[in-house]
Amino acid sequence: MTVRHMRIDNRLIHGQVTVAWAGNLGANRLIVSNDDVAADDMQRMILPQAARGIPTSVLGIQQTLDYCASEQAQRETIFVIAKLPADALALVTGGLKPEEINVGNQAPRPGTKFTMVTRSIAVTAEDAETYRAIAAAGFTLQQRMMPNDKKVDFLQVLRNKKL
Repeated sequence: MTVRHMRIDNRLIHGQVTVAWAGNLGANRLIVSNDDVAADDMQRMILPQAARGIPTSVLGIQQTLDYCASEQAQRETIFVIAKLPADALALVTGGLKPEEINVGNQAPRPGTKFTMVTRSIAVTAEDAETYRAIAAAGFTLQQRMMPNDKKVDFLQVLRNKKL
């Protein structure tokens, strides 16, 4: 599989992703991966337009795994944007092997009890367990907003916040 980078970011596609990250990574395919987003006709139409000309797919978890295992994907440099930590965990336990996993923006979800671990990352107790499960599957989780920012160990961020 040719997944250069996976970013966990519930804002999905925005300027930071298309201008800074995709260019820095040399990505020639964006994949937004979340079952609910993939089932929403409006988001499937709007998100590729927000990608500023980068070929973009809006797929469910299994569709993402299938696409990344395809012959076409082997010729691409793919940047996956997982909406939620649970999406990222499902992808890696399903066999996706991104070279890097970055925890980006996670806005608080209404009706949840959360801790702001950075200015832009809200984490629930369930999310913290999910991040630890991703790490237990053999992946290092980093946290940085922009590609040139210093890589920060996200599990250490969680430990510092007692999560």
